[in-house]
Amino acid sequence: MTRSEENYIKTIFHLGGNKSVPVTTNAIAEQMETKPSSVTDMARKLGDKGLVHYKKYQGVFLSEKGIKTALGIIRKHRLWETFLVQKLDFSWDEVHEVAEQLEHIKSEKLIDELDAFLGFPKYDPHGDPIPTRDGEFHEQEKEKKLLSDLPVGIKGICAGVKDSSASFLQYLDKHGIAIGQSIHILGKEEFDNSLYLRIGEREHTVSHLIADNIYLIRE
Repeated sequence: MTRSEENYIKTIFHLGGNKSVPVTTNAIAEQMETKPSSVTDMARKLGDKGLVHYKKYQGVFLSEKGIKTALGIIRKHRLWETFLVQKLDFSWDEVHEVAEQLEHIKSEKLIDELDAFLGFPKYDPHGDPIPTRDGEFHEQEKEKKLLSDLPVGIKGICAGVKDSSASFLQYLDKHGIAIGQSIHILGKEEFDNSLYLRIGEREHTVSHLIADNIYLIRE
């Protein structure tokens, strides 16, 4: 597969998951920043390879082979992100672009060895689950919820982010918020739903927008 084909497969998975519900060509085009006609051409190519099912005017969804391929790409991406943060001291806002390049490496042996070298991690630096070699996700021991959905008084551990953009991750770094950190909801402002938090040993106020992009696992 070409790098472009792999990027399309990954995008279709992120938009539609492993469900047999078609994703529109317009949605894919918007995500890929290209024209719907280009998506249609690629969908036909991927269909010829047995990776997707495409129906004109209805959209595209992944075949079983396509799902397996997408999970393999995602596994590589998230393992490389983990390696870059844990072993090369990249910050979590820097790794996505580099992992986008490394995810296209073809060697399965390299990825298996990387997985073992890292101790078979279950989650990447952003809290997203890493698929196993067989395409399975590890079950979350406890349910994670958005900080904005939790009541005052709850204590928990930061378990991931919904927004993984560099600007948001840089904001979290600036204010000392990281995966695995203790967070206690001390209060909520009725006017704008901003939250007053204890983060580790510090107290801090975050907006509703920030709280709506941080996942917490209750203690």
